[in-house]
Amino acid sequence: MREWLSPVQREQFDGSGYFDVVGCDSGKRYRIYHGIVSPNVYEIDDAGRPKMGLCFMPLGRLVAGDVVLAQKIALETDEHSALKVANRISPNRELLRSRSL
Repeated sequence: MREWLSPVQREQFDGSGYFDVVGCDSGKRYRIYHGIVSPNVYEIDDAGRPKMGLCFMPLGRLVAGDVVLAQKIALETDEHSALKVANRISPNRELLRSRSL
């Protein structure tokens, strides 16, 4: 997975356990956390605060790093289709605290 990250994303991931991507269709920013705890993708505002949790995964049994990579590629190359199948989850305080947002 790390080889597919840009240098900025890799630095962010190494320091925080997540990285940001920009959606190819809307230009919105998303934060992807490593792991399989749902949701692990959040739309974020300009200040880096979560606006909405998104739950979407590729089909099949994949390790967490491959799931994260698929989410990254989906948002960067076919954002519309990824969002079409995503479940939307309002971020709550307890979840945000556990994610250290």
